[in-house]
Amino acid sequence: MKSPITIEDIATYPLPGTAVPGSLQFSPDNNHITYLCSDEGSLVQQLYALNLENGDTHQLVKPPGDGDTEENLSLEEKLRRERMRQHKTGITQYSWSKDGRILIPLPGGLFVQNSCDSELQQIAAKSDHPILDARFSPDGKWIAYVQNAEIYVVPSAGGNPRQLTSGARSQGKTNGLAEYIAQEEMARQHGYWWSPDSQSIAFAEVDETHIPVYRIIHQGQDSVGEEAQEEHRYPFAGKDNAKVRLGVIRLDSRSPTWMDLGDNDDIYLARVKWLPNGRLTAQIQNRDQSRLDLISYDPTNGTGQTLLSETSDVWINLHNLFHPLKNGRFIWGSERTGFMHLYLYDERGELQRPLTSGNWQVESIEGIDQKNKRLYFSGTLDSPLERHLYVVDFDGSKPRRLTAEAGSHFVTLDRRFSQFIDLYHSLTQPPIINLCRLKDGSRQRNIFTPNDPRLEKINLPTPEIVELTSRDGITLYGILYRPPATFGTGPFPTIVAVYGGPHVQVVANRWLNTANMRAQFLAQQGYLVFMLDNRGSSRRGLAFEGWIRQRIGIIEVQDQVDGVRWLVEQGLTDSKRVGIYGWSYGGYMSAMCLAQAPDTFKVAVSGAPVTHYDGYDTHYTERYLSTPQANPTGYAQGSVMHHVDHLKGKLLLIHGLIDENVHFRHTARLINALIKARKPYDLLLFPNERHSPRRLADRIYLEERVRDYFNENL
Repeated sequence: MKSPITIEDIATYPLPGTAVPGSLQFSPDNNHITYLCSDEGSLVQQLYALNLENGDTHQLVKPPGDGDTEENLSLEEKLRRERMRQHKTGITQYSWSKDGRILIPLPGGLFVQNSCDSELQQIAAKSDHPILDARFSPDGKWIAYVQNAEIYVVPSAGGNPRQLTSGARSQGKTNGLAEYIAQEEMARQHGYWWSPDSQSIAFAEVDETHIPVYRIIHQGQDSVGEEAQEEHRYPFAGKDNAKVRLGVIRLDSRSPTWMDLGDNDDIYLARVKWLPNGRLTAQIQNRDQSRLDLISYDPTNGTGQTLLSETSDVWINLHNLFHPLKNGRFIWGSERTGFMHLYLYDERGELQRPLTSGNWQVESIEGIDQKNKRLYFSGTLDSPLERHLYVVDFDGSKPRRLTAEAGSHFVTLDRRFSQFIDLYHSLTQPPIINLCRLKDGSRQRNIFTPNDPRLEKINLPTPEIVELTSRDGITLYGILYRPPATFGTGPFPTIVAVYGGPHVQVVANRWLNTANMRAQFLAQQGYLVFMLDNRGSSRRGLAFEGWIRQRIGIIEVQDQVDGVRWLVEQGLTDSKRVGIYGWSYGGYMSAMCLAQAPDTFKVAVSGAPVTHYDGYDTHYTERYLSTPQANPTGYAQGSVMHHVDHLKGKLLLIHGLIDENVHFRHTARLINALIKARKPYDLLLFPNERHSPRRLADRIYLEERVRDYFNENL
């Protein structure tokens, strides 16, 4: 008989069945697969290699100490990991050079391993300032990195580091680092880019000195000195953004050449990529995100020509679907039809033909076999609830699916286009990793099967995906966690688990939904737990997302209410006992549902909520709402405070006091409105946590309070 889920089970990472190898890569000679992996029940990763000839697996290197830990990370590195939502420690990144060496950045410095069997060699040592974003040059002879706001290069065989850029540090700027908005909202983690010949580096110069300082005080620390304070240049909606320039500097030069980004400096440097012919491209997005220009630059003089421009009446979603080809042509992704698809262009930016089409999404390009004119991509052709690998010829013929099993597949192709690594999971299958043939998707061998004893010990029933229709005829997908049969057939007290925001999908055929420990625990306690992807969420096309344009927090609540009504109609839910919880946008949604639909929701747990979008950042907020100056009605109606007069139910607010993403002032401003409206609330604070709790003790305490709050009030 399997054991019931405990509070500790909910709070312990990794979740059951999810301790799976990550950062899977083929070695340059295709003889090994390398990956990062932690022991079961641990978040500390080490680097391993699988020999594809004999099947042997061994740990590649033992870093000094255990690698990085939460204690030995710099503030800069901690914040970088917050942007990447990275919780693991140990070895967290590595990269191969073209000639078969491995670069491993650690808190103690930069290390290189010359082969899978050699000793670790230190290339650059730790100093007072952390080494950030270290990467090999394309030819493998150099390593570039950023330290103390400037770019450095060091020979990969060892030698003295040399400062390449200058001038930023003394002026409060940075060279070579992605600014906060690029990292948090634009999925651009890099601020410099090697040229194909390894002789030049393109880089972003970022100036945030004109943005007012936003200070965060570590109220939970014993000290009150500088170590208990942080300063951030946070770009609030409608206010100033960072000013970014794009430069190119040769390794044998001290003076950069600046690319002409135009007269308007209030733009976003969205993407940068070198072309095989040595020209540099940049994707420039305008401030209101209705236009995206792809510009090709001469790096020797900075002059540019526009290859293409995308415009949208909704907004432009940034992507990583621009891929230059050796013959000068390129692949481009666009949502011009309402769904993200691939297009082939010539070297002048003239459209040749669409490569994919239909009411489904291309999500990523996995590889391009230019010799045989084939493109491999992942997408949703068969279902918006799944992810599969497909191949399409350059002639635009119908794509062919290569992954067989229903569920979610994340793949890595080898350099010879002969095989691929398939990390696959579904509601019924914990993540497994297979090596497959690329020609037909057939399995060659299993690389990883989970050996987590919790999978046998803990009862994790498979949740049920359901389809329903909103009041105005829109198909919506939900997922149900039913109580055990001992609680009868219903109606049940019900808890809605919500996110509800853009660029996220929660209802899908994936293992993470089965391993949703809080939902499983609450169902085990006799609650029906329900999740619904309302309009505005991702993977359903631009029209489905675009319902929230200029009016955040309205249609999303309407759809969640329709979800509850459907549950009541099915006889599953007790209409007088419905609660809701969520975090971040889900925290915002929890509070908005309680305030806007007080007759539907009785209890809400709201974690780290954005309560008024004039207090959130530019790129995210203005994409959906424009600026506060241009859309005051949308900002007002999208604010939780606008609706507090309607509150009837119980509200628990939860926030980390050093949250540098959704500042605690969001919760503080809501509390002021609740006091003014004479509405009761409950408050749970974590003095030493950021946007989500990282410490195990804090996570356990959080889960206990959430459980108790629903038990006492629902």
